[in-house]
Amino acid sequence: MNDLAAFSAVAHHRSFRKAADTLGVSRSSLSHALIGLEEKLDIRLLNRTTRSVSLTQAGAELLERLDPLLRGLDDALDALSKARGRPSGTLRINANKSGARILLREVVPQFMAACPGVELDLVSEGQLVDIVGQGFDAGVRLFEAVPQDMVAVRFGGEARFIAVAAPSYLRERGEPRTPYDLQAHVCIRQRLPSGKRYRWEFARRGTEFALDVPGTLTLDDNDLLAEAATEGYGIAYLPEHFARPFLESGRLRIVLEDWCPPIDGLALYYPSNRHMPSSLRAFIDILKTVKGGS
Repeated sequence: MNDLAAFSAVAHHRSFRKAADTLGVSRSSLSHALIGLEEKLDIRLLNRTTRSVSLTQAGAELLERLDPLLRGLDDALDALSKARGRPSGTLRINANKSGARILLREVVPQFMAACPGVELDLVSEGQLVDIVGQGFDAGVRLFEAVPQDMVAVRFGGEARFIAVAAPSYLRERGEPRTPYDLQAHVCIRQRLPSGKRYRWEFARRGTEFALDVPGTLTLDDNDLLAEAATEGYGIAYLPEHFARPFLESGRLRIVLEDWCPPIDGLALYYPSNRHMPSSLRAFIDILKTVKGGS
């Protein structure tokens, strides 16, 4: 069973490194386990190169039959934990950094106290992933970006993306009055985990649009964007809570505020067509007590 579970993890992640991290084992031991499984079955399940892992036809057929069995086993073990009156096992949640911070501050302490038998695996790698394919029980992203076939539980209230700049930059370059004025400014651009450059989004009086702003500096982290803006490198666009400490200290100022309305904030989401582990149910019950949870 351990070897089959290891095969399922590698097959879903398409990576020995990620699967090993998920299972809490070394890559070498995972590789040996898969080699041993293939030898026992006398058939190749995976195609391996130095850069990628893919399923053979036999591997794909095994995975299709194996996944329901592993889910059934998880359900059976979960039923036992319910019979004992307390959740157990591992709860895996994929979240962005913003969501992970809120959960760590307002949900995780209560959850760990209420469910000491659960191991919480909170992954904040910053990428939008297929939570089912990657073996997560739930994910966190902006409510508007939750796939339609998922159940979403909003939390943390509304969110807002804002444009900010240091007072020194605004004294030198002036303040933009409309988003179109940004074409004459220096902007600090953002690279998304997908590799694409983020287009700044604005809305006012029912009009919404996105701009690919000019700039010579591109970063991939909101904390770094805020710090770069405080140094006067240009105008940055980021979630308000990342900029809040610098706004309160006067090191940053909001520009184009009328063009930056609030939007629905974060949501925890999970598949609607799968059995919900008791650990996830307990986590959601606590999450709903957080301000803005619904």
